[in-house]
Amino acid sequence: MSNVREVAMDLLLKIERSQAYSNLLLNQAIQKHNFSQKDSGLLTEIVYGTVQRKNTLDYYLNFFISKPLSKIDDWVVVLLRLSVYQMAYLDRVPDHAILNEAVTIAKKKGHKGISGFVNGVLRNVQRKGLPSLASVEGKALQLALECSHPQWLLERWINQLGVQNTTDMCTINNTPPSVTARVNSLKMTSVNEVIQQLEEEAVYAEPSSVTPVGIKMRTGNLPRTNLYKSGSLTIQDESSMLVGYAVDPQPGEKVLDACAAPGGKTTHLSERMKNEGEITAIDLHEHKVNLIEEQIERLDLANINTITMDTRKAANLFQEGSFDRVLLDAPCTGFGVIRRKPDIKWSKQPSDIERIQKVQYELLESVARVIKPGGLLVYSTCTIEAEENGNQIERFLQEHPEFEWDVSFYDRMPTSVQPYISSTKGELQVLPQYFDSDGFYIASLRKKSN
Repeated sequence: MSNVREVAMDLLLKIERSQAYSNLLLNQAIQKHNFSQKDSGLLTEIVYGTVQRKNTLDYYLNFFISKPLSKIDDWVVVLLRLSVYQMAYLDRVPDHAILNEAVTIAKKKGHKGISGFVNGVLRNVQRKGLPSLASVEGKALQLALECSHPQWLLERWINQLGVQNTTDMCTINNTPPSVTARVNSLKMTSVNEVIQQLEEEAVYAEPSSVTPVGIKMRTGNLPRTNLYKSGSLTIQDESSMLVGYAVDPQPGEKVLDACAAPGGKTTHLSERMKNEGEITAIDLHEHKVNLIEEQIERLDLANINTITMDTRKAANLFQEGSFDRVLLDAPCTGFGVIRRKPDIKWSKQPSDIERIQKVQYELLESVARVIKPGGLLVYSTCTIEAEENGNQIERFLQEHPEFEWDVSFYDRMPTSVQPYISSTKGELQVLPQYFDSDGFYIASLRKKSN
């Protein structure tokens, strides 16, 4: 049987070396090694926790190692990080067990000298205890170590959102996300009906407090239920469900979903259109378009056509003014979903914000041409970065006077989020701490009739 901590080290090394996504690697590893539920939980805790707390763990390690961590083999640093993570944050695992496991792995992967080094560092941590963060100077640096986020990112957030919002967001970024799902209104009559039927399969949920079509899981494995397999439910974050209300497509309309994969929002639009009208769902990558088609089949939807193409060329394929509504769920830095993908905060750099902004704007300009006069353009991202959200839309409005804020946006959004919507702009910025959901931005613009 594979050792959980050794597998954790291999996964963390892949994330470190190739910037692989932790959630994808974890799922693959759990299936490959056929871990028990208990070991799967421990593996997930160690991998996510070590990634989440990376810079805090390095701060601690630097107190016990005389040379820079960059001068030590990367696998040794990863082994020390995951061991100190367990000592600092997991109460259930005794220190002597953590230490013995680390030394055994070090002997297997390296040699006697390395195992002695690992043993010495961890015994020092055990004997002396972890250094305090109280003496760290500078709010951004202190918060960066307390909540383990990059300092450059916190400086941006403090500037944009203030210290309290940034602190709250960092705190929730280090907690496990909830599992939520959307009820397919074409198959089920109500959220309560779904909750009752799930209980018959030993799965327990409660109504979402954010959207009328959502449920929040308490216990149980949703994907294994008959309700999920038969297409009555789609796993989707509550913030993401809000996009369907923002677009508000009507039966019979012609809708473009411009960056559609993996299809959660696309299928929600179809359900809201009662499977009538026409949705064109575009994505750049064929394998991602396949994911949309799998969801279409599972949910028995018939009004979605998929196309693999670069949305920046949409105006070449579609006639000008040919869609009633366009959803542009733009590629972004993903800073609103750090709790699901903690590696994002370490892999992104300020240059990534500049690069993605350029792509987002090119996409906006492309889809703007295919919207009918009087039609809606809904722009969304799963980030909280102003440069990709509000600033981006303000620039678009200045350079495209044929568009204006859609102030009717407020009235069609769920009452739970209305307090966060401006009365003069059709936009919503959800921070993760508002509803224990993903950070999300939605803007709704209307193309003037003439």
